[in-house]
Amino acid sequence: MGYIRITEENIDKEHICCAMSNNQSARKKEWLRARFGEGLVFYRSEERGKCFIEYMPAENAWVPMIADGTMHINCLWVSGSLKGHGYSNDLLNECIRDAKEQGRVGLSILSSAKKKGFLADPKYLTYKGFRVADESDTGIQLWFLPFTDEAAPPRFKDCAKHPAVTGTGFVIHYSDQCPYTYYWVPRLAEVAEEHGIPLQVIRIESREQAQNAPSPVTNFSLFRDGKFLSHEIQSEKKFLALAGTAE
Repeated sequence: MGYIRITEENIDKEHICCAMSNNQSARKKEWLRARFGEGLVFYRSEERGKCFIEYMPAENAWVPMIADGTMHINCLWVSGSLKGHGYSNDLLNECIRDAKEQGRVGLSILSSAKKKGFLADPKYLTYKGFRVADESDTGIQLWFLPFTDEAAPPRFKDCAKHPAVTGTGFVIHYSDQCPYTYYWVPRLAEVAEEHGIPLQVIRIESREQAQNAPSPVTNFSLFRDGKFLSHEIQSEKKFLALAGTAE
């Protein structure tokens, strides 16, 4: 199967795999368009489906970490009928080739000890030679594939290693890097208002803001009374269950 690289020239006409609607796609495409000049690369399969890789120089990535010299993979996602055909290897190998050509010292990516939603599969990463370089209090890990023995491993900033926010009630930090937030965050805000649930929503709008965010995952992070709850985007039903409110 062939692959297509999404660029400034073709982004308006090409689909981007991970969006559920045109509005979601538009918001995500705006985010991508603003990152191309910072070295972001997005490859997807020619066949329509969730089969793509998105990566960029770690110093420009929207992750609170110290990882200069590495290439950070924002997302490597192959699902549905496209799984099991070696497409993940194809996409990862292209990223490795590109990173080495640019003189990068290795690759970094977020994962966990056991597979969690929206994070890379740790079994696959282990198989490909990645190792855990750092871990936050929440169990989210920073994995590293060094290209040389001398490559310094990346590490989380303290704000990511020890996630916390101030105040009471629920707090959501999110960005447009994930198109699903465009759909779900407004719905969570609406249901919180309907049920009188205290909720503050903070949209991450810049690289600087993201690199100092209170969680390793800047796509979406949910806190309650200052403590981290989840990096997984919540449905209205799940959110109400967390709040102890039945519809």
